[in-house]
Amino acid sequence: MAQVTAALAAARQGRGGAVLVTGEPGIGKTRLAAEALAAAAEARMVTAHGRPGTMGPRVPYRPLIEVLLLLSRAGLLPEPDELGRYGPVLGRLLSGSGAARAVDVSPLMVAETVLRLTAFLGRERGCLLVLDDLHEADAGTLAVVEYLLDHIGQQPAVLLLVAGREPCGAAELAARARRLGTATVLEPRPLSRGEVRLLVAAELGAGDPEADAELVRRAAADGAGIPFVVKQLVHDLTGHPPGDGRTPPVPAAVVDDIGRRAAKLGPFGVELLGTAALFGPRFPAAVLPYATDRDPAEVSVTLHAGVAACLIVPDASNPQWYAFRYPLAAQALLDGLGPGERAGYARRAARALADLHPGLPGTWRAQAAELAAHAGETRAAVRLYCEAAEQAMAGGTADRAVELLVRAHRLADADADADADADADADADADSDPGAVPGAHAAVLEQLLDALISSGRFDLVPAPVTGPEALGGAPAVPAGLRAGIHARLARIATLRGRPAEALGHLDTARCLLGDHPDPARAALVDLAAAHVELCRFAPDRLSTAAASARRAADAARHAGLPAVEGDALLVLGELARERDEPAALAHLDRARALAHEHRLPALRVSAEAHLARIATERDGRPARVERARQQALRTGALPLARETGFVLALEDVRRCEFGAARDRIRAEAAEAAGLGLGRTLALLRLADAVRCAHQGRRAEMREALEALAPHLDDAPGLRSMAYGTARAFCSLLEERHEAAEQEFARALAYDAENPSTGDFGRHGVILLLGVLAGRMGRRHHAEVAEASVSGTRWNRPFVGLAHAVLLGREGRTAEAAAAARAALEAAEPYPVARHLCLRLVARTAHTDGWGAPADWLREAEEYFHGAGVQAVAGACRALLRGMGAPVRQRRTGTEQVPAVLRRCGITAREFEVARLLAERIGNKDIAGRLHISPRTVEKHVASLLQKTGHPNRSAFASAARDLLTGTPAPA
Repeated sequence: MAQVTAALAAARQGRGGAVLVTGEPGIGKTRLAAEALAAAAEARMVTAHGRPGTMGPRVPYRPLIEVLLLLSRAGLLPEPDELGRYGPVLGRLLSGSGAARAVDVSPLMVAETVLRLTAFLGRERGCLLVLDDLHEADAGTLAVVEYLLDHIGQQPAVLLLVAGREPCGAAELAARARRLGTATVLEPRPLSRGEVRLLVAAELGAGDPEADAELVRRAAADGAGIPFVVKQLVHDLTGHPPGDGRTPPVPAAVVDDIGRRAAKLGPFGVELLGTAALFGPRFPAAVLPYATDRDPAEVSVTLHAGVAACLIVPDASNPQWYAFRYPLAAQALLDGLGPGERAGYARRAARALADLHPGLPGTWRAQAAELAAHAGETRAAVRLYCEAAEQAMAGGTADRAVELLVRAHRLADADADADADADADADADADSDPGAVPGAHAAVLEQLLDALISSGRFDLVPAPVTGPEALGGAPAVPAGLRAGIHARLARIATLRGRPAEALGHLDTARCLLGDHPDPARAALVDLAAAHVELCRFAPDRLSTAAASARRAADAARHAGLPAVEGDALLVLGELARERDEPAALAHLDRARALAHEHRLPALRVSAEAHLARIATERDGRPARVERARQQALRTGALPLARETGFVLALEDVRRCEFGAARDRIRAEAAEAAGLGLGRTLALLRLADAVRCAHQGRRAEMREALEALAPHLDDAPGLRSMAYGTARAFCSLLEERHEAAEQEFARALAYDAENPSTGDFGRHGVILLLGVLAGRMGRRHHAEVAEASVSGTRWNRPFVGLAHAVLLGREGRTAEAAAAARAALEAAEPYPVARHLCLRLVARTAHTDGWGAPADWLREAEEYFHGAGVQAVAGACRALLRGMGAPVRQRRTGTEQVPAVLRRCGITAREFEVARLLAERIGNKDIAGRLHISPRTVEKHVASLLQKTGHPNRSAFASAARDLLTGTPAPA
């Protein structure tokens, strides 16, 4: 548009030019011409436009005659004598029979007449002539345009030409203009996703471009950036939200456009493209000669014509394939086929596919399924879709398997309904098998649910199966099949964080199994029970879960169900991780071996992720977990990827990479919420609370815990972690040790009621605090040291320093010092934990005469002062004074005080008080954290209010966030 505007401005200055707009249908050529006409009219230029007709006999010079007639109606044409000897030419073009007699006029004379007319029309403010759809124009018009292109530069006019890209005279004209530089050639490109979003917002009249994200997604995916198609989609889809994933109807205007362009290829072109559309948005060119019984050369010529018509394009990923220009084109062509025509084409294509690719290897099986569905061979299509889905799962593409199984389930559902109607209309037949169809339907549903459990696409879960009516209305569905379906639905409800719903499905499944269940079905139900047990409130839930998982593994082994056995082993590995790491590793290694042996990618990735977590907890190196997460994403195992993201977020927090942790938690939480993974979302909410707690940010921690609160009723094991890893740790960083002890005690109490598989400090910091307080001794240390989780790198510093404290009290000072060195070495990746440990053990080390307590306190003070955790920094300075050691004076330093507060005269100590006052903490607690008297705190608070001009501490606290970052001027 900028180039068009520049050309118009030049014409008003007497320098003419031409702009030729070309591109595929619907790209916006005519819209650009309309904008040009509007811009010219606003500049008070003379404007006119014309286009060839598409109905009736072809009229010579039709676009030019339309321009002349429009100017005549506006009273803008000169009298014939004003054009001299070219006046009669103008008269013949405008006369009643001029169209016929104009044939006798030389195109050169017509061209010169139009050229002189532009000089007359543009003599004051310039003029714009627009000729649209030149690919439909007659040869005479194109000859005139060629002449105008060569000479328009000497006139005060712009010639704007619009033409398609298909091979024709106009395309040759465009190529010549580009080569000789007689016109500016513009080729509008398809819209980017961001531009589609803006177009959708404009069509909806919305101020927010994100007003309908799903509509934008569908418009971008189905419209290929073609503005015409995007606009039609918006108007067709507005007010019709996505339903069950079925293909929406193609907008009528798009169907008409595709049909009109396909018809220009002739009857065989329509047949060829109709057959190609049976394969979907992409199709194999090599199959088409066999499917249409035509010579390959003829097929190739027609395909090239389809490319020229912008209906299809060569597939960039495979030279033997083509793709439709946009997905809706294939659907539009299918909609144009009659049922019999479609079935006939599909049967021929299916036979050709089977002949060319015996056994239907790889992706050909899914193609054959699609063709069988189009041919009306429903049961064959269902079978092929399920087999193709098995191949996809074996290849590690769960999302593709889900897509195929959704189609299979939809077909099986319709087939079951049809058979049920037929049974209702006919008498029972001796040879009929009323259970065959619903049984097959249920088997497809089982396979679909397995894929959904792996992929997390719970939005595609069919309506809950609560009775035979959900299986095509047939009551003869075997109870075992229905039990298996309910077991899988229990798994899904567990992943979504809905334990009550999961228990309901589990109870139904057990009732359906009866007293003598089939081992294969019993294994499925026991596996679901193991997962459900982990989410219910009961002190014995972990042991019950382990028993269910062992039964599931044993039954699956005997029934030959390696996937079920492997999943049960994963549960056993997770349950054994805390207390018996060798057993956990044995379970996980066995699951991984099963995955390799039976080609089960989802199981393999899960086993690798569990093993990576144990390795990371042992050595503190998260790279292996990140690799496992990426592998889960590649295979479409989204629930696993999100849970692995939680593990990495916790590791980021422990390493004090708080910015990375925040970004990871936000991204993973958004994905988990989108998938409906309630359990994983709860874990990420917990990780966010831990992130804030490890920075000593109580107010932000409270907000994160409030976001977690709605999940706690459905995630019993998280209560102990919320108190231990979040609240209690934050209290330690606030030097509120009594509060921390109480919060750790509550964590232990919650764990006794509902044991957690996560680490909340029981095997680390709780032991160290207990030993320092004298409540715990050798026996407690030995009990904790027996647990596998005590040996994780995060817990080793706490456990090792607890051992050092006990050694020091026993007078074994050299051994105590050595134990402390080893513990602090293990703490290197975790700055907050390391320096907190130094602060906690320094007094005892000084008293018992081991280690380097003064050096430890200086190191810890330096770290916490720099991190802004002033309570611990102040405690370190107080301990150093108590030891008689030199203390770095921080009170006179003002480097941490924002400039705006320094100008008010705020001292470093007053700034420390201000930070705590901003959290609305009382004077007594401030005094305890800073190791000063309450009276001194009162003086500092009064000074702060006086210097900043706030009437009271509440007003100061409300403004403190801005004041403490130094952004506004003080009141």
